[in-house]
Amino acid sequence: MDNYIKISGLQKLTLLDYPEHTACTLFVPGCNFRCPYCHNSELLAPSVEFYDEKEIFSFLNKRVGVLEGVCITGGEPTIYSDLGRFIADIKALGYKIKLDTNGYNPDRLSELFEKNLLDYVAMDIKNSPARYPESIGLPVTAFDITKIEKSIEIIMNSGVDYEFRTTVAAELFDDKSMEDAARLISGAQKYFLQYFTMRDTVPSKTLSKPTEGQMTRFKDIASRYVKSVEIRGE
Repeated sequence: MDNYIKISGLQKLTLLDYPEHTACTLFVPGCNFRCPYCHNSELLAPSVEFYDEKEIFSFLNKRVGVLEGVCITGGEPTIYSDLGRFIADIKALGYKIKLDTNGYNPDRLSELFEKNLLDYVAMDIKNSPARYPESIGLPVTAFDITKIEKSIEIIMNSGVDYEFRTTVAAELFDDKSMEDAARLISGAQKYFLQYFTMRDTVPSKTLSKPTEGQMTRFKDIASRYVKSVEIRGE
């Protein structure tokens, strides 16, 4: 998608999305994945509405000195060619930037790092390479794991603080897929396993939350490859 960035949601204050910072969160519409467990699938609807960008910057100008950071999430922010310009305009106000991404556009990610536009990156690891297509709603023939691997390498070598995270639905993971997913990020700083929870916006109604025992076992498996593994949503 080669166009100007759009914003379809604004959370005016978050104490959770950007570690150790007070921040707001901006939600972009559109995504190159169709994850069956997506919590923000309403952002993929053709009828989704947009903020006027002037309205967003009016809000950000008023919060200078009050908020420390801006989280940009979605949807998938890197589908917009205009993302770098947008981030640069926000950073000019003095904000730190946290980017959430699925990692499927490594070239854009690399460009953002080269321009020193990112202060924190959170990348989703959707599953093991073998089960990635199933977890992102794309056919095997349309998926390229090397894009994911390249983004992981870029992030881990960026010098910028980062985390990897995986949303765990019981039907999409077993011990092998968790081990192969963790192996993708071997040596990473931080890895968070998040409980899937059912919401009205989740596309698939057949998924369920893993048990505490499953998550503890998955944490132990992932800890073979990443030193710091934590469970979110307990």
